Amino acid sequence: MSMKSEAAPTLRRSIGLIPLILYGVGVTVGAGIYVLVGVTAGLAGTLAPLSFLLAAMIAAPSAFSFAELSARLPKSAGEAVYVLEAFKSPRLSQLTGLAVVFAGVVSSATVTNGAAGYIEQILSIPVWLTKILFVGSLGLVAAWGVVQSVALTVLLTLIEMGGLLLILAVGTYDLNGLPPLPTLLHPESLSLSVIGIISGTFVAFFAFIGFEDLVNMAEEVREPERTMPRAIGWTLVITTLLYLSVATIAVSVVPPSVLAQSDAPLALVFEHATGHSAAFFAGIAVIATVNTVLVQVVMAARVLYGMVSSGTMPAILGKIDANTRTPVIATVVASAIVLILSLAFPLAGLARTTTFAALSVFLLVNLALIRIKWRGDPVADGQFTVGLWVPVSGALLTTAVLTFELVQLLP
Repeated sequence: MSMKSEAAPTLRRSIGLIPLILYGVGVTVGAGIYVLVGVTAGLAGTLAPLSFLLAAMIAAPSAFSFAELSARLPKSAGEAVYVLEAFKSPRLSQLTGLAVVFAGVVSSATVTNGAAGYIEQILSIPVWLTKILFVGSLGLVAAWGVVQSVALTVLLTLIEMGGLLLILAVGTYDLNGLPPLPTLLHPESLSLSVIGIISGTFVAFFAFIGFEDLVNMAEEVREPERTMPRAIGWTLVITTLLYLSVATIAVSVVPPSVLAQSDAPLALVFEHATGHSAAFFAGIAVIATVNTVLVQVVMAARVLYGMVSSGTMPAILGKIDANTRTPVIATVVASAIVLILSLAFPLAGLARTTTFAALSVFLLVNLALIRIKWRGDPVADGQFTVGLWVPVSGALLTTAVLTFELVQLLP
């Protein structure tokens, strides 16, 4: 190995457990719960909390599959690395990595369009200029350093969670809006609601997507073999508790049919519970979009960087800046793609394609762990591991969600 190679800068391991958990909660919560609680309530009625609980149970096996693989192979471009290790196929690994990047940048572009709409109501500047400033600023933060990016993400996450906790605080006094538990558990009530509960579950599932982005930070995490599985587990637990609590409050304060008609259901909950305007919730929504875009740009850049080592991406994307210790070129590329998509394309159709890409990656990751376990790859002493039934369950449940989404497209 040459001295030049030895002296090449690498990613800085600077992220501990608590910031990583908050990073995971931030990307998972995102803007989703602020909207999805209304859609889910419209389908499942007062049993919407049950839909969120079932959605968490569907997501859990895949989360634990990611947790074991992140401990086995703590690398950037985690999903692509897992698939390569399992199937020894550079092409399939490349497609997996590109699917992850695609899902991230299209999601970011969609969110950027939404943020531009909110910002346009506050500032009198052209939408195209808003998008350039919005994406450009977040790209600069992402390139500046991982500590700065994670610190901003943590701050924004705390604000997002603060909004949810505020809903819990103001809505607690209206829990009498829920039907009595015996009524909810009555066989006739459950049988009449089962289709709505299942439909609501599949919608609520998408509020849990995001924990998988944690694995792409593995090369910047201290003791990733221990920290990554714990962060993924805590992210799932915290988001599940938040979603169950918020959904329970929402359907007790506002009738589910009314929630379903609102584009800002939690703002409606606040207004009903307090009698005051909830205009500031628009500000929280903007903050949620900022968080989503920042996290996705950071994630996409790490995937592009990580794919270089497997030879599936050009070497220039693997260059680490000596000062910032971040993949600056990969970050610029990811930011540029987000900006181009947000400026040039109507993204409603692409957003659904993003869902398929994310779910397909979930399926491939579960299949990768099944393959690795089936051939008996060794596990280090004390390393986090799960039974074979976990990735098998994850693969089956992810296939069910994919099938449900495909059926929804049928005439």
